[in-house]
Amino acid sequence: MRRTTPQEITCPPEALNGCFALVDCNNFYASCERVFNPRLQGRPIVVLSNNDGCIVARSNEAKALGIGMGKPFFQCRDVIGKHRVHVFSSNYALYGSMSERVMATLAQFTPEMEIYSFDESFLYLSGCDHLSEYNDLTEYARTIRTTVMRWTGIPVSIGVARTKTLAKIANRLAKKSAGAKGVFNLIDSPYIDQVLEQVRVFDIWGIGKQNGKKLREKGVLNAKQLRDIDDNLIRKQMGVVGLRLVYELRGISCLSLETRPPPRKGIISSRSFGRKIESLEELKEAVTAYVTNAAAKLREQNLAARLLTVFLTTNPYSKSDGQYSNSIVVRLPAATNNTAELIHRAMRGVERIYKKSFRYKKAGVMLDELIPADQIQGTLFDYSNVERDKKLMETFDEVNTTMGSGTLKYATQGSTQPWSGRCKNRSPRYTTSWKELVNVAAN
Repeated sequence: MRRTTPQEITCPPEALNGCFALVDCNNFYASCERVFNPRLQGRPIVVLSNNDGCIVARSNEAKALGIGMGKPFFQCRDVIGKHRVHVFSSNYALYGSMSERVMATLAQFTPEMEIYSFDESFLYLSGCDHLSEYNDLTEYARTIRTTVMRWTGIPVSIGVARTKTLAKIANRLAKKSAGAKGVFNLIDSPYIDQVLEQVRVFDIWGIGKQNGKKLREKGVLNAKQLRDIDDNLIRKQMGVVGLRLVYELRGISCLSLETRPPPRKGIISSRSFGRKIESLEELKEAVTAYVTNAAAKLREQNLAARLLTVFLTTNPYSKSDGQYSNSIVVRLPAATNNTAELIHRAMRGVERIYKKSFRYKKAGVMLDELIPADQIQGTLFDYSNVERDKKLMETFDEVNTTMGSGTLKYATQGSTQPWSGRCKNRSPRYTTSWKELVNVAAN
């Protein structure tokens, strides 16, 4: 097979001399729970999904017990009880806040950074190897890891390499290799071939299940074989995207940092109810809560929506209940991010698709056709006070940000909300609620 060499590729020098670090938080949800409860160190932990339904996160100790990811909680009760596994309901307010703290810490170490997910970030470290305080990038990465742990309490693993794809592989080894101590540097490594041979083709970032299956049928079983594949073959199989991935495995940077996240194409807010709902009033309360959440996300990203979809459904797995699901699409007269306007439209939508005698399990809203908020165009018959509404929403968001989510809410959202999801084992929202701050006792 013919392999393209770096000399045959027209590319800027930085493509051959890049330096990326992927920083990934270890067992993020479980680690967040441990920050404020040190007694959990070394103990098995699982975190549950909405309504305490399925296991969505596990500590290493829980993984060692054979507790599967995504497994229904009721199926694991025996092993959880036998091994005294600590169980937590999902606490997204806490996890989101801790994620922001980690990302703010990482931003201290480089001017160029891509927040890839809530617990992962790419750092561009070219030039950092010349910092006088450090011998090499491995030492610099260890400093990053130590600082994140000291400032936030969250353990991270760091993979360093010439490309983002190789940094992903290096990060994987940083997690699995005890000798790496949380940092694995693949830059100019003499062991790169051995490393790539250990990575299954399915595990390569960007391959996917279907492409992985096709590559295996052609005898490509690991990352080294993919790196050495014929260019024409991979282009035919996966197009330009696949060819870029192969170049990345060869140490030629083709994927630059996305320092600005792409604009969202839509926002969805939905959740299963803690118990089944039959009344229209309770459905309206739930949909109001979801609209409020979605509208806040719109304003946070300075966006407005032109399309609103409301949907509701019964439990499709219930054999005793009648089945019904429906949705309605509402085209707004003008794009908006005003919560009151969106609630008004959503309530009319709920009234149109609601049917009596059904027990509803889930509802939600979707906001689509998003545009920048500063590009909103009014209509000829629009009598709303745009500036007043904008200031009202800014005040609404500021109060809920500083005083805690839900401090201000619309009356149609209800006060008791008996339909809300189950979260019997949720820990306090230490960093986002004044009422749930850490209590410290001194003798």
